[in-house]
Amino acid sequence: MASDLLSIALSGAKAARTALDVTAQNIANAGSAGYVRRSVSLAEVSSTSASGRLSDVSLSGVRLDHVVRNADLFRQAEVRRTGSDAARANAEVGGLENIEAAIEQSRVYPSMVDFEGSLQRLAGDPTDPSLRAGVIEAARTMVGTFNIASNGLDGVAAGLHFNAQAGVDQVNTLAGELARVNLRLSRAADASSDQTTLLDQRDNLLQQISAYGDVAATFNADGTAEVRIGGTAGPILVQGGTANALSMATAPDGTITFAVGANTASLTGGSLAGQSLGLTKLASARNDLKVVATTLMSTVNAAQASGAALDGSAGVAMFTGTDASNIALAFTDGAKLATAPATAGAGSRDPGNLDALRTALSSADPSGKMDALIFDISSTVASRKITQGALTAIAGNARVALEAQAGVDLDQEAVNLMRYQQAFQASGKAMQVAGTIFDTLLSIK
Repeated sequence: MASDLLSIALSGAKAARTALDVTAQNIANAGSAGYVRRSVSLAEVSSTSASGRLSDVSLSGVRLDHVVRNADLFRQAEVRRTGSDAARANAEVGGLENIEAAIEQSRVYPSMVDFEGSLQRLAGDPTDPSLRAGVIEAARTMVGTFNIASNGLDGVAAGLHFNAQAGVDQVNTLAGELARVNLRLSRAADASSDQTTLLDQRDNLLQQISAYGDVAATFNADGTAEVRIGGTAGPILVQGGTANALSMATAPDGTITFAVGANTASLTGGSLAGQSLGLTKLASARNDLKVVATTLMSTVNAAQASGAALDGSAGVAMFTGTDASNIALAFTDGAKLATAPATAGAGSRDPGNLDALRTALSSADPSGKMDALIFDISSTVASRKITQGALTAIAGNARVALEAQAGVDLDQEAVNLMRYQQAFQASGKAMQVAGTIFDTLLSIK
């Protein structure tokens, strides 16, 4: 009996010691990124009695069944999915805000209003040199703001392209790391500490990749992951120890697409999807800005061609260029403004052609188109911010739920530390009692 008691107590001490080691590991890694809390699973050890009768069972202590990694696949998938959606929203809103700033800070719309106002003032006295000079200066300012807006949009596009390419490079780096983890997992012993660490690395890499694009992961019996990017129907990014490269292509209008090999990856989540959406909106804004600039140029130049300058000569084009990026003022002499009808002589005060220009501008309404462009961008930013807030909250809730299940709670670990310490001490006391009994038996004569 003494030997049975000793072996039982010894097994209890060993189990408690292992549990203390696991608890200490949890406490030490409470701040480690991607660490999943461990706990011990113990099992009773039993054997048939010495008498050989199966009905008599003598207890033989406890054993460590396995170390449990407290990871919930569903909650991890939810963190990846919701985090990917939030990352897309953040990237899209960031791009849209930069587009909005590029347009509004250029002050194109106010400069167009000022230009039309200068034409209205000139109608009061078409021969006044100062009023003509005022029109020229307003036009000079206006073409400058168009150039600034276009350059600003180019800067936004360059930033989005740079971030997207950096994201693609990072996805490929992470995919390569995940492939290497897969190889090591396929060779790791089942339930070994090395495998547990590799599973943490696997899940952490998956979560990092999901921040750039929506991924669908399936897990094999050995813990290795097969990863598709762009959802369950997307191309395979990682399979076993092989990582396939994600690539990015840029269209003439600046929009981007992604592919793995020859297979298109249609991303709906992650920062890459958000940057793609931002570039799509930027291409639309750039085209709208071009329409505004070309409408303004064609309307003014057509009116100029129909009238006469102050010296009676035929009017010439006021603007040159093809769009907002290269629109320029063709002349700086206010006398060349064709305010009079083509049949008027030199020094005519007849504002007939100027009135026709103002009417044409009112009909074409380039300033109205510019205002509509600004309103469209601003309203898009406002609506996307609402979506961003909702998705960020959902992603936060998913992280909290996972953290509650897989994260390290130092208060709980402190309780476990005391619990297993007491179990270890109690097992030691049992071994002491067993020793005393054994000594007593030996001393009997």
